[in-house]
Amino acid sequence: MLRETGFLLVNWTESESVRVNKVSALFTEAGFKARVLADIRSEIWLKLWGNLTFNPISAVTHATLVDICQFPLTHALAATMMTEAQTIGERLGAGFRVPMERRIAGAESVGKHKTSMLQDVEVGKPLEIDGMLGVVVELAEVTDVDVPTLRALYACVSLLNKTIQDEEIYIKGERRV
Repeated sequence: MLRETGFLLVNWTESESVRVNKVSALFTEAGFKARVLADIRSEIWLKLWGNLTFNPISAVTHATLVDICQFPLTHALAATMMTEAQTIGERLGAGFRVPMERRIAGAESVGKHKTSMLQDVEVGKPLEIDGMLGVVVELAEVTDVDVPTLRALYACVSLLNKTIQDEEIYIKGERRV
């Protein structure tokens, strides 16, 4: 069970600062984590960084987070994908406050968790590949960043998604009708 115990609050303008800090203090007094941020874009990229990496790898390999992070070849694949994505994010002004290896270690610490994309594969649902990886491949073109690894995974997961939508796909050994 994954339990959320915190909030991210954003200061959009200096005039909101006092009000946002008061709200943060109220949440903190109630026992929640409530960080105040000035840069929501970097937080979005941090979340996307993990999703665009671990979801496609798990969908293709049927592996859990710990398996992806501990297997040397997929660990290296994840690191390469994250490096390519970080280059795009930084060109767009995002900062990455968590080092890549710490982000991978964080995913590993979650354990035998199946990503949402792997869960969708297992039940034959359409995959959310465009919102997680496709958009980043598009941003690579806009920022003129070479992303061969992201493109390769995007191609593989896009074909997997097409195959899942085919009437003849087999999920966990059973024909989906």
